[in-house]
Amino acid sequence: MSGPEKRTGMGKKVKPSEKRKPFFGEELVAVNIGIKPFYEDLKCQNVRIVHVDWEPPAGGDEEIVALLDKIL
Repeated sequence: MSGPEKRTGMGKKVKPSEKRKPFFGEELVAVNIGIKPFYEDLKCQNVRIVHVDWEPPAGGDEEIVALLDKIL
């Protein structure tokens, strides 16, 4: 290949102008859970993505989670 190239995650060289064939034969939609900057980056790249606003219960504090488990 001549001209500007980049490597894919599999090490294959592709030209920027080459379109990728869908891996599953159809367009996929990604689901992002909790990490909004990841969602925003993919959205800017025109990736079909859905964001779920989620955080660990009690902010991830294991002691509070254990207390919640007892009362719920």
